[in-house]
Amino acid sequence: MPFSKPHKNHEGSELTLNERQRRDLMHTMAFCGERPVADLTEMSDAERCKWLFWNLHENLEHIRSMEPTLQGRVTSLQFTVLDSATSMGAAAVGENGLDKRLDLSCHWLLGLTYPGYPDEITHSVGDGWINLIIADQSPAHLLVHDGQRAYLDADHTTYPNQLFLEGWISNHIWQEMRPHLWNANPTCRTDVVLLDNVLFPVRQGFDFVQGPAGSIGVMNIEFRAFSHPTERRAFRRGEPRHRS
Repeated sequence: MPFSKPHKNHEGSELTLNERQRRDLMHTMAFCGERPVADLTEMSDAERCKWLFWNLHENLEHIRSMEPTLQGRVTSLQFTVLDSATSMGAAAVGENGLDKRLDLSCHWLLGLTYPGYPDEITHSVGDGWINLIIADQSPAHLLVHDGQRAYLDADHTTYPNQLFLEGWISNHIWQEMRPHLWNANPTCRTDVVLLDNVLFPVRQGFDFVQGPAGSIGVMNIEFRAFSHPTERRAFRRGEPRHRS
């Protein structure tokens, strides 16, 4: 599925520093971004990451037709609690004056729906981190707009840890997901999921999201807890059989 050339907006308007930096970054990624979808299987994780960012910025409607889904498969976590009264100049963001932060190490996967294929096809796009502040409202120091949950960014010069999510979740969500993240059963896993309709490029014309130059604004974050199919089958085999 080849992509058309990106439509250039705001050519006559004054460019902000962020927009100029974004355009420079997109120019460096164009050699990956302009490649056809069929080439994804031959690319490295880092090249697929560049392909994804370039197309989310320059061909948003085209890539959305494939219903892209990003999944951060959590491999380890770190939970940090800090007394904000003792931190240097930090304002309290959590209840009882506590700063709470959840850092998740993960492997990122990109799911795409191809024309003519009934099932979603998944591609690896590299390892990374999900860094979430736990608070009842967006912290003042986090670079997001009202209603925005996070931004997705990448260090395109290093690998691994090339793709990361910076954002916040409410304490209510944290209490719901905490038991799943600490589940000791090796057949269980937790994914952080970003659907296509919550991803918006940080560029001129998309003033409801913000973040570093070249990043992707995220309006919602999903947590999904899974149990392995073999575990469910073993459980069913152990159930007593009933005659009808």
